[in-house]
Amino acid sequence: MRKKDTNGEYAIPNVEARGASRSGEPPMTSDVFASFYQRSAPALHAYLTRVSGSRTLADDLMQESFLRFLCATHPEGGEVSYRRYLFRIATNLLRDHWRRPTSASIDDVPEQFLAVPDRLGGVDSRAILDPVMACMRPRDRELLWLAHAEGYSHREIAEITGLGAASIRLLLFRARRKIARLLREQHSLDRSRA
Repeated sequence: MRKKDTNGEYAIPNVEARGASRSGEPPMTSDVFASFYQRSAPALHAYLTRVSGSRTLADDLMQESFLRFLCATHPEGGEVSYRRYLFRIATNLLRDHWRRPTSASIDDVPEQFLAVPDRLGGVDSRAILDPVMACMRPRDRELLWLAHAEGYSHREIAEITGLGAASIRLLLFRARRKIARLLREQHSLDRSRA
C-alpha cells in the first residue's frame, strides 16, 4: 500500500531514502519527475509499442520502466542521461518479456482485432509500416526506432541496448536494408493486386 509523504502526496515507500543513500545528489522531487514523465512518456510508449507490436504490453512495460527508474540510482549527466537510462530499462524489460515462456491468453490476440481503427491520422504510414515491422526481428525494430524515431547516435543506442558500440553501425545498416527490401516487396505486391 502506498503511504502519504509529508506533503500529503502518495509516494512509493522508501524510494527517496534509497535514492538519497546511493548517490550524493538529492532524489528526484515529485515535480521534477512529473515534468520528466510528461516529456519522456510519449516517446517511450511509441518505442515500446512499435518494437513489441502491442499497445497493452507497451502500457505495462512503460509503467514498470518508470517504477524501476524511480527506484534506481540515476546516472549523472542530467535529463539526456536519464532518458537514455529509462530507454535501457525499457529495452531490458522487453527482452525479459520475450524470454519468458508464452501461454495462450487474450494478449496473444493481435491488437488490430481488438482496437478501434485510428481515424485521426498516421493511418497510411501505419498501414504500410506495421506489416513490414512485424516481419522484422525485435532487435532490428529496436535499432530502427532508436535511430530514426528517437534520433539517438550509435553510441547512445549501444548504451541503451547493451550491444557493442562497434556493431551498431553494421546492425543498423542490415536492418535498414531489410526494411527497404520488405517495403519494396510489399509495394510490388500491392501493385499486382491493383
